[in-house]
Amino acid sequence: MPKKSTKMSGLQCLATENVWFDKQRYDDAEKCFYEGANGTAAKAKTAVLQPKEAPQKRRHRNSSSHAAGDQELVSRMKGMELENQTLHKVVEEMRAALKKLELRVASLEKSPAAVTCAKAAPVKAAPVKPVKVENGDDDDSDIDLFGSDDDEEAERIKQERLDAYAAKKSKKPALIAKSSILLDVKPWDDETDMGKLEECVRSVQMDGLLWGASKLVPVGYGIKKLQINCVVEDDKVGTDILEEELTKFEDYIQSIDVAAFNKI
Repeated sequence: MPKKSTKMSGLQCLATENVWFDKQRYDDAEKCFYEGANGTAAKAKTAVLQPKEAPQKRRHRNSSSHAAGDQELVSRMKGMELENQTLHKVVEEMRAALKKLELRVASLEKSPAAVTCAKAAPVKAAPVKPVKVENGDDDDSDIDLFGSDDDEEAERIKQERLDAYAAKKSKKPALIAKSSILLDVKPWDDETDMGKLEECVRSVQMDGLLWGASKLVPVGYGIKKLQINCVVEDDKVGTDILEEELTKFEDYIQSIDVAAFNKI
């Protein structure tokens, strides 16, 4: 009887426990526990490794910065050396120039009289012409001390040159103004004898008139005009005189026109 009661009490105890009913919750808790343990170990491992790796990186950075600084320092030193060399050259040149200047000043100070004598140009006195005195007179009233004879000679030469220039200029021919005139001489009709018309035109002769080439130019309806060139002197012959003389041949010439007028 008592054994049965103990068994019943164990079953009752198991019946009262609910661990098996919440197994999923306990499994999650166990998983979280192990994950947390693993996470702390990984963090500890990384924490242990970081202090070892950091000095290596720092050493690398320090070495690169030291190398860059050394290169910059070397380049600056080279630049300073070149600048120093150029300054030495300039100083040497200035010393040489100063020595030359000092020597020149010393030489000038030693002989100042020679320098002044060299600068001063010697003045030569004008030669004095001997004057002959006639009849033993010592009177100086007839002596020309200012060279009046030379002035008269120069004036005479100047006048001769002016006269020669005026004569040469008078012999030079004066420029004659001339003009070239192209005339259109028109007949009455197509039955007019153009050969006779040209003879009439060329028969006009006067001083300062020279006839040139001519040609027949068709006008229309079988009529041709005479186109003739002439050279005239402007002071002697004008277009009005030409027209007046040519229109006298009224049997052949109807009208006269000036086709072209050019100065020569």
